[in-house]
Amino acid sequence: MDLRAELLKSIWYAFTALDVEKSGKVSKSQLKVLSHNLYTVLCIPHDPVALEEHFRDDDDGPVSSQGYMPYLNKYILDKVEEGAFVKENFDELCWTLTAKKNYKPDRNGNSVVSHQDAFKLWCLFNFLSEDKYPLIMVPDEVEYLLKKICTAMNVELNSCELDDCLSQEPQGQGGLTVWQFLDMVNSGRLLRGIEQEAISMAVEEVYQEVIEDVLKQGYLWKKGQLRRNWSERWFMLKPSALSYYMSEERKEKKGSITLDKHCCVEVLPDRDGKRCMFCVKTSSRTYEMSASDTRQRQEWTLAIQTAIRLQAEGKKSLHKDLKQKRREQREQREQRKAAKEEETQRLKQLQEEKERKLQELELLKEAQRQAEILLQEEEQRRRKQHEEMQRTLEIQLQEAEQARASMQAEMVLKEEEAERQRKRIMELEEMQERLQEALQQEVKARHDEESVRYAQKLKQLMKLKEEQEEYIIKTQLEKQVLKQEMENKNKCLEEAQKQLEEVRVNRLRVDQDVMAAQRKLRQASTNVKHWNVQMNRLMHPIEPGDKRTNMSGGGFAGYAPLMCRRDSSLKLKQKVEDKGSEPVRQSSKENVSNGGSSSSPLPSSDADTMATEASNQ
Repeated sequence: MDLRAELLKSIWYAFTALDVEKSGKVSKSQLKVLSHNLYTVLCIPHDPVALEEHFRDDDDGPVSSQGYMPYLNKYILDKVEEGAFVKENFDELCWTLTAKKNYKPDRNGNSVVSHQDAFKLWCLFNFLSEDKYPLIMVPDEVEYLLKKICTAMNVELNSCELDDCLSQEPQGQGGLTVWQFLDMVNSGRLLRGIEQEAISMAVEEVYQEVIEDVLKQGYLWKKGQLRRNWSERWFMLKPSALSYYMSEERKEKKGSITLDKHCCVEVLPDRDGKRCMFCVKTSSRTYEMSASDTRQRQEWTLAIQTAIRLQAEGKKSLHKDLKQKRREQREQREQRKAAKEEETQRLKQLQEEKERKLQELELLKEAQRQAEILLQEEEQRRRKQHEEMQRTLEIQLQEAEQARASMQAEMVLKEEEAERQRKRIMELEEMQERLQEALQQEVKARHDEESVRYAQKLKQLMKLKEEQEEYIIKTQLEKQVLKQEMENKNKCLEEAQKQLEEVRVNRLRVDQDVMAAQRKLRQASTNVKHWNVQMNRLMHPIEPGDKRTNMSGGGFAGYAPLMCRRDSSLKLKQKVEDKGSEPVRQSSKENVSNGGSSSSPLPSSDADTMATEASNQ
């Protein structure tokens, strides 16, 4: 802790004491008085111009600590020099301001500590408090300070009583304020049965050790340099020097031994009637001293070695170093505690996570068991469905094969019928040739009488001949197309058989396909029956007709029946073609939609038969 931080702690108490309304602000007039007193006790030259300039009256409102800090740092703390002022006077000024408002001793005079001892305890509290505002002292430092005081009185601190007191005090921000600490000391619970004078001496000793950096003090015998005689002196050891006085009142200082890293202390053997001797060697002189007993010599030598070590390490105060070490230990302890709590929390989370995982695992196992049971039931049900479907498909396949065999038999019959129709076509062609010959003969006979009419009718006959030849050619082409369609239907039949084999593999879709095939088979059978009836109506034996001798209008006798028969034949042919083409188109659509089932060739063969009969007629 540097000098600025120490001074700020005391000034903070003075500033808060001037804040009567506890608003965090102090009037400018009070701050001017406080600043003037600080100039005085810190031995800083007064700067009234800067003081007036900073607190000019253009704003009459009070000033907060943040508003006062710039002036305090620039014009007061930056000018402070260590050793140029008496630190105790500065602390007394701040204590006087804050004690009037906050320190409340027992009005009956039953306080454990006096007002001066309270001031020293206040200084000790400021030294050991944390470097954050508002100032507090953590319980560890409270225990440390009280143990130091009890050790100085050769009594033992009651730790249980201290813990009880600390638990009863409302600790703000993790520690005690100085007023809570003084109230706890004045309550007498910790220092019960001890006289006030002993407490005062112990507080003074601890104050000198901690605040004034007195490592050790007491009477020693010192050997003179010139006269070489032994004189008893009061020695006071600080980290920088070992001073000695005429008496313990320290009114007359006789000398001082400056200590540095080159000094050392050695134990000397007894001589000249003196015992428990030791010496302090500096770079310029050796100082011989004698203690009252061996214990005192050991304490003094250890204390002097500690002072030399502090000088070698460049440290000015032992207790500042010890305080920093204790603070680091507390921080490490808190870090370990936090790490332990974090580890405990993490282990707890891991345990909870583990339990949750185990619960999830149990749920998963239960779900897996349920799934296995459902899977087994589903497998059994599917196996049964598969067996039933396989049996159904086998029956349907047998029925389809029987239908195919019947369809093949019907195809053979249709082919025989087509052969008969071809023979009839040939007979019709021969009849046509004979009719043409008769027509030529009739034309030659009637050429003289009806030359003009004959020429016209000859043209009509020639035209009719061309139409008949075109019709015959068209009939032959349709016959070829029907044959090609029959071959295509046979191929479709083979594809249907392949699809029936694929049905065995596709068990889920075969039922619908077979039912569709059955429906189409029934429809095809219905169509076959229907067309058989139609064919029976249309198919009558065609015999050569007798020539009529009667002539209408004096024309050729066989010409009118021939034209009438031709017109009726053309109408019948057109009607049969219209009726035959409709089943063919329907069969083609069903063949495309159903992948060429076994019932599709039937309409084509019926159409072929009907077309042949129409040609024969």
